[in-house]
Amino acid sequence: MSETLAPSVTSRDPKGLKLVSIVTAAYDKAWLTEEEAQRVNEAGGLADLIGKFISDNRSANQFASEEVASTYGYLSGYTKPVAVTDQVDILRGYWPRLNPDSVLQYYREVYPSFELPGWVEGPIVAIRTGFFSDNYGEELEEVLKALKKARDGKLYNCREGQLGAEYLRQSERTQAKLRVLTERQWGSDLLILPAQLGIRHRGRSVRRARETMSASEFGLGSAITGTAILTNPIRLTQYDDLWIDCAGDEYSPDADGVFGGAPCFDLGGGKVEFDARKVEYCSDFYGSASGFLPQ
Repeated sequence: MSETLAPSVTSRDPKGLKLVSIVTAAYDKAWLTEEEAQRVNEAGGLADLIGKFISDNRSANQFASEEVASTYGYLSGYTKPVAVTDQVDILRGYWPRLNPDSVLQYYREVYPSFELPGWVEGPIVAIRTGFFSDNYGEELEEVLKALKKARDGKLYNCREGQLGAEYLRQSERTQAKLRVLTERQWGSDLLILPAQLGIRHRGRSVRRARETMSASEFGLGSAITGTAILTNPIRLTQYDDLWIDCAGDEYSPDADGVFGGAPCFDLGGGKVEFDARKVEYCSDFYGSASGFLPQ
């Protein structure tokens, strides 16, 4: 398997050992009794706490001003993705020729072995890149057509006719992660990936969200995000639901080679709207969807 990802520091490397030594020193300094140590060891949330600390301090805090407090969430009732088999059935209802066999085996036999961060809401089922077309915009249009049908016509594409390669592309980071996932789940038209649909990065601009993502995290593009909305029909159904930035895509509104925007899904006039906005724009209404590449 050829992973085209930059090498990363692990807990066994000198810099990783430094962090481990700090945790060790704090533990030793506490002078815990047997009972206290048991309670500390069994308490939940430590992994999330350390993960957030690393995420908050991994960069030079670039674009820190592009983040606002947000209380918007999943008010429509969505909490996690529907069952994988249900997602597969929904997708095959629109595209019967999708072959799910090997990916379902992967979900049963491999996926449960992964150690996932606490922010992952669950596994979402995506369609393999290239299934519909070698043109990414054409693939997105297929998803938007299905989503419009699922919402009884209540979908408005604000970028109609502006989804060609001169307008829309996947980020290199997202492409690299998806290549690895595809290699691991070879033989299926579908991919299973751990993900969250916006709340982890709510209130952040797209480029701030990208800056704070962990090494194994990547932004979801509009085709995968649209597919997740299709298979989780209660996501994005109320106006006050958190709207979704697609941080895995790059958009050039003037088709001039400057990809300073990113697509998004929101609600307006009772319809789901597909649009794009500047990557530096932050709002409490929006949060970037992201996936996770298990090690």
